[in-house]
Amino acid sequence: MRIWGLKSCDTCRKAVKELTGAGHEPDYVDVRADGVEGADLERFFAEFGEALVNRRSTTWRGLSEEDRERPPVELLSAHPTLMKRPVVEAGGVLTLGWGANERAQWLDKSV
Repeated sequence: MRIWGLKSCDTCRKAVKELTGAGHEPDYVDVRADGVEGADLERFFAEFGEALVNRRSTTWRGLSEEDRERPPVELLSAHPTLMKRPVVEAGGVLTLGWGANERAQWLDKSV
């Protein structure tokens, strides 16, 4: 299992804690410190589309209109903290965020 997120993000920390408590051993990728591979961004965008870009983030609010017009994968490559998080992957399954559906997906069954 692999998780992409920010170590400073409360939601990401909660996800890691709950997943570890459920017996998973997540491999954590901090998008700010470690970056996100281009191929991973392409896969995430193919799976989640525009939902991958967090338009409520402080990073988004700090972007110029010109930057906001860039293609999403290019924008996320330049500003990985714009990615909605966490992205969790295991067994060929990807989820975005840590809402009730994602928690049920990873905590209520073994993946």
